[in-house]
Amino acid sequence: MRLRLPLAGLVSLAVLTAGCGSSAEPDANGKVTISYAIWDKNDQAGSEKIIAAFQQAHPNVTVKLEITPWEQYWTKLQTAASGGAAPDVFWMNSLNVRMYAKGGVIAPIAESGAAGLPEAVVEGYRYEGKLYGLPHNVSIPALWYDKKIFDAAGLEYPTADWTWDDVTSAAKKLTDPAKQQFGILAPMWDQGGFYNTMIQAGGHVLSPDGKKSGFDDPASIQGLEFWTGLIKDKVAPVAEVYTDTDPIQLFQSGKYGMYYGGVWFASTYWANPEIRERIDVAPLPKGPAREAVILLGLANAVSAKSEHPEESAAFAAFVSSEQAQKIISDSGGGALSVRPGTQDGWFTAFPSFHLKETYEASMPHGVPYPATLNTAQWQDVQNKKLADAWSGKRPVADVAREIAAQMNEILAKE
Repeated sequence: MRLRLPLAGLVSLAVLTAGCGSSAEPDANGKVTISYAIWDKNDQAGSEKIIAAFQQAHPNVTVKLEITPWEQYWTKLQTAASGGAAPDVFWMNSLNVRMYAKGGVIAPIAESGAAGLPEAVVEGYRYEGKLYGLPHNVSIPALWYDKKIFDAAGLEYPTADWTWDDVTSAAKKLTDPAKQQFGILAPMWDQGGFYNTMIQAGGHVLSPDGKKSGFDDPASIQGLEFWTGLIKDKVAPVAEVYTDTDPIQLFQSGKYGMYYGGVWFASTYWANPEIRERIDVAPLPKGPAREAVILLGLANAVSAKSEHPEESAAFAAFVSSEQAQKIISDSGGGALSVRPGTQDGWFTAFPSFHLKETYEASMPHGVPYPATLNTAQWQDVQNKKLADAWSGKRPVADVAREIAAQMNEILAKE
């Protein structure tokens, strides 16, 4: 799941000025039209079904779906918001929600719409005590593995009881230099990789109050070294491998035994009959201190300048309702519905993958994705400095301490 908004876009949101609304006045028959903006075409079919169901229950409201590719989504949204003409309802992620809330782009949403949703996901959309987004799907990191490679090595498949030691042991046995085969992929990825292991080691990315970095915590450093150790031991490829090829594509090549990826990759893998028969998924292995899984959900936000705030808020709430959540699930797209008890349609869309077992084992250990007002600023520091550690140019501990120092400077200004 793509997350980041360019830094320039985030900063400019803090100085937005008021403008005109995003929708026209009701027509002579009292009907209104609201706009709904998303970025993933894979979710078009499900979104259209949800819109149809909402319009059936609200015949005086027409919802116009707008799909903008991720590469242009945030730029287009920023431009529209700067002119006071943001879509009435639009996709929002927890990395950016605080800046949009502070900038007055989005309006608070009633907490009632989030009733029954996982708190670890909902918490990511609160700012200064108010809720600014209603989650509609959840992203769960998991351990994907290549059954063919495991079978050739005579190894048992990963289970919910696996630990870091099991991963490293299996990675060594799955690595075969003669075949240019590695036991595991180790890209520098926060959501699916090192944020999880930092917390599993007993560390943290941010302090509970969000005012201090946790990168200099010895346990956090241990969580980072889990990954760089795999590269150092040559059971994972060097960092440069990921420069030109997405890890998702690398994993499908049949040369890598394991990959910490998202359960939302299921639809991508399922599309290839040869791949779907060869791979499966299991929960993230346990760390030395605890079990932990970063949960990140997409949400719908409502424009603060909408001329139809009641209808817009009603639609955002509907997308998170049980009825709409089942539509999302039954559509079998890339999105896993967030409301408990609505996911069976999604699980059955990919029957050979152990998705239900992975979901049930992961959700009790869910941890909110770490984010603050200026997430993009300190993540920029994080990524630039960690690149030296991943490439082996500098020790992880030295890099982590520098990240913490610069993060704390940024956090102090929020």
